[in-house]
Amino acid sequence: MGLLGGSFNPAHEGHLHVAELALKRLGLDQVWLMVSPGNPLKPQRGMAPAAERLASACGIADGRRIIATGIEGKLHTRYTVDTLRILRRHFPRMRFVWLMGADNLEQLPAWNEWLQIARHTSFAVLPRPTYNERALASQAARRFRPMRRSARAASILAQLGAPAWVFLPARQNHASATAIRAQSSGD
Repeated sequence: MGLLGGSFNPAHEGHLHVAELALKRLGLDQVWLMVSPGNPLKPQRGMAPAAERLASACGIADGRRIIATGIEGKLHTRYTVDTLRILRRHFPRMRFVWLMGADNLEQLPAWNEWLQIARHTSFAVLPRPTYNERALASQAARRFRPMRRSARAASILAQLGAPAWVFLPARQNHASATAIRAQSSGD
């Protein structure tokens, strides 16, 4: 099971690209687009209501292999580490893979209990334009270097279990929620 968390403000083709790539390259059964009720690292100004962002994610999901969910709101979790703890407890036989863009690998040390996340959940990092080199040289990448697996091992990442991660070289999608919001506010 792939977990792609985010604000989805709004959801866009880049999110869909990541989900489809993860399904294919990681051999996942499903990807959940987990719409955050409120990202503690992002300003609330300009953030659409959670219901609107969830509807946006539903618009790119297929409802079968790519599922949009507001599960974090239902669980009343604020931090990824807490969401993952609860999901592992509720689904003990499920193997989760956290999906993130290179921008998130770079900022991972700002996440609450970021080391715990990596110790207990394998993750896949997908390329993002302008972030890849900085992300792969970041504090998190250096810290997790011994846990890094080659891209060839991507299809067995879920079976490897944590701690393990992979950077998936792939065609990059330049879609950005920030750019989409800026374009729609300029209309």
